[in-house]
Amino acid sequence: MVTRFASTRIVLKQGDITREKVDAIVNAANSHMRGGGGVDGAIHRAGGPAILEDCKRVVPDGTSLAPGKVVMTTAGQLPARVVIHTVGPVWAGGSQGEDETLALCYINCLHLAASAGLKTLAFPAISTGVYGYPFDLACSLALHVIREFCRVHPAVIEEVRLIYFNQADHQAAKTHLSALNSE
Repeated sequence: MVTRFASTRIVLKQGDITREKVDAIVNAANSHMRGGGGVDGAIHRAGGPAILEDCKRVVPDGTSLAPGKVVMTTAGQLPARVVIHTVGPVWAGGSQGEDETLALCYINCLHLAASAGLKTLAFPAISTGVYGYPFDLACSLALHVIREFCRVHPAVIEEVRLIYFNQADHQAAKTHLSALNSE
């Protein structure tokens, strides 16, 4: 599904984020930035050891990246130019600031991409895997945040792709986007 928020093209797609040929892919990282499961593990495996080495440089051993914060590294062997890593919130029922933290993940990724002159980026569904954030809530929030960024900063980013690994999430995201477009 394709639409526009201001002048930014928004693409919803089912697939493997590690195969996206964009300026930046977003990694739903863990706070220690050493690879892991889900999207994080897939990005590290597909991109090779250069990503881990760069992660060690930007987040040295004994330190961590706080939820909502972002850093950029090489993309190694991925078709993207760079990887923007962000740590999403762990779902704790919704009363621990999870919405604000997840919104910061998307906002900070978009701002970092814009400040680096990146024009195309691909997001996974941040925090909806092992971090347990309910998909529908996360998807709706992400689309609202991206739409607002594009409204306030038109023509800064040319294309945002939202990549969903499974068909059910992709279909649900299309429903959320249709509802948002009809507001």
